[in-house]
Amino acid sequence: MTESRDIELVTMNVGDTQFGIPVLKVRDVLASPATYPIPLAPPEIAGSINLRGRIVTAIDLRVRLGLPPREPQAPSKCIIVDSENAGECYAFLVDDVGDVLRVSAADYEANPITLSKHWSVLCDGLYRREDSLLLVLDTQAVLRIESPDFSRAA
Repeated sequence: MTESRDIELVTMNVGDTQFGIPVLKVRDVLASPATYPIPLAPPEIAGSINLRGRIVTAIDLRVRLGLPPREPQAPSKCIIVDSENAGECYAFLVDDVGDVLRVSAADYEANPITLSKHWSVLCDGLYRREDSLLLVLDTQAVLRIESPDFSRAA
């Protein structure tokens, strides 16, 4: 992040970690939408949801971040984000959605070297809070999911 001004982040919890996404990349927030499976999709793809008549791919951030799966009946929330592809949007399934926080650019820090390599690819720095860290998700990095290679299955 190279911005020199304050930024607003939509906060969310995934497992025991708090993440943020720049508010300008968030299109909508939904409570536990019905998710329909997509055959042969990578494990991170939870399925698709119907967003006002539009089919949107849902990505389970617990799986994408390498965290243990959510309990089967545990509630989840859904954050709809815009991608850089014209007109495309995706749903991030998270455990809970928090507030919109305004954070100062002066408080921004790059990913620490102790952050796992997997997470450092998906995160774009952090903000220290009084009692926790707020990791900033790089939405485009989260969307870069490898497609399974079915040519080897034969």
